[in-house]
Amino acid sequence: MIISISGNQGSGKSTIATKLAEQLHWPRYYMGGMRREAAKKRGLTLAEYNKLGETDPNTDLEVDLYQQELGRTQDNFIVEGRTSWHFIPQSFKIFIYVKDEVGAQRIFDEFKTKNLEARQNEDKFQTYEEVLASIRKRHQGDKKRYQKYFGIDVFDPANYDFYLDTTKLDREQAYKAVWEVVGPLIDKEKK
Repeated sequence: MIISISGNQGSGKSTIATKLAEQLHWPRYYMGGMRREAAKKRGLTLAEYNKLGETDPNTDLEVDLYQQELGRTQDNFIVEGRTSWHFIPQSFKIFIYVKDEVGAQRIFDEFKTKNLEARQNEDKFQTYEEVLASIRKRHQGDKKRYQKYFGIDVFDPANYDFYLDTTKLDREQAYKAVWEVVGPLIDKEKK
């Protein structure tokens, strides 16, 4: 079984993907990390790289081909990425939603408390308002880019097998909601 996870920024998708991979003892592939590395190699922030992607489809090509190959050659893994559901159509497709304002607050709190060096080549946000503006700009850019190149809306709930709104959920509640759906599917596959 392959589980693809997409979602809004700050929704908890990375936390959920990581926990699922740990619980299942499956590998987790993080497409955002691949894009961050590609941006870094070009000396760009992720925001700059995504903007470049609006006119240069090659910024997505490496990740897209990688996902397709994963879907053809491997099984029992978690893949996290905006277009993973599209490039691995046989996956169980999960979308994790959060209202922009809540996602921005989560991200801003994480920046403040952890001084997120893990996102080394991204913009350093000084205010919640900067995070919120960045989320909204990225959302529009992603929507435009994926519609232009693939004719898909990565934010349309109809593209997913399971859609979860984490706006009012904490991390544990969100993970539990996903596990209540995924756990029985895993058990069914084992039989």
